[in-house]
Amino acid sequence: MNRFDKSLGHNREAKIKYLDGEFRITSPGDFVTCAITSKPIALDQLKYWSVDLQEPYVDAAAAFDRHKQVNSKGR
Repeated sequence: MNRFDKSLGHNREAKIKYLDGEFRITSPGDFVTCAITSKPIALDQLKYWSVDLQEPYVDAAAAFDRHKQVNSKGR
């Protein structure tokens, strides 16, 4: 099995508990879905998430967009 074979990945969404600097898989899977873009993120590529909101982001730009959304409310 080749880990780069596109037909093998992204079969099942994992459930994750996002912690400070790490995450814990609570239900096994191959990916999570970005809260902003809805793009799948392979678990080995997951680098951005919010502990407070418990949601993952595909990249820094998506994380910043979410940060702006959350912090603009109530202004």
